[in-house]
Amino acid sequence: MQSISETISHDLLKIKAVFFRPEQPFTWASGIKSPVYCDNRLTLSDTGVRRDVEESLAKAIRTYYPDAEVLMGTSTAGIAHAAITAHLMDLPMGYVRSSAKDHGRQNQIEGKLIPGQKVVVVEDLISTAGSVLEVVEILRQAGAVVLGIVSIFTYGMKKGLQRLNEAGVVNHSLTDFDTIVRIAVAENYIKPEDEARLLCFRDNPQDESWMGRQE
Repeated sequence: MQSISETISHDLLKIKAVFFRPEQPFTWASGIKSPVYCDNRLTLSDTGVRRDVEESLAKAIRTYYPDAEVLMGTSTAGIAHAAITAHLMDLPMGYVRSSAKDHGRQNQIEGKLIPGQKVVVVEDLISTAGSVLEVVEILRQAGAVVLGIVSIFTYGMKKGLQRLNEAGVVNHSLTDFDTIVRIAVAENYIKPEDEARLLCFRDNPQDESWMGRQE
């Protein structure tokens, strides 16, 4: 029987939400050369994958954060997942903007949030964890008790893990880079010799030596 992590990995690979291209690296906004591209928005377009993802997020919240009172999505990719999961769990939801609006009530938190409420943040992807921790801090400043984060996929990068630890925030991801690389090799999405190169990238994304590494 497959684990949730394996099921979600199969799903993401099947719809190319996670796409490996070690021979022609993608360039992230930060300038980092990456052998992998992740676009979890694609999960919304496939009904079977969407069901797997949202039901698994709901299960993770029930398991790890049973006291959750509100779900808050990250802007913009986490909003739809927070909304669907909140619907499945019959919970209120909202989302946090990357910056406050410059008109109207100038909200940065959209949706009703009462100080003292127990919140779970819903994120689609975690790499260095910088953006999701900004959301956590905004919610904390608004008086929320942030129980933690649920996300679809995490790279498991050292910088991200360190930042989460320093902020005292726990993240539970449905799947992770190591699992999806292992399954990608087993199902011939990538060559076996690429596995070590990809894990080298995961360990230190700023070190581009993985591009010339052959095992």
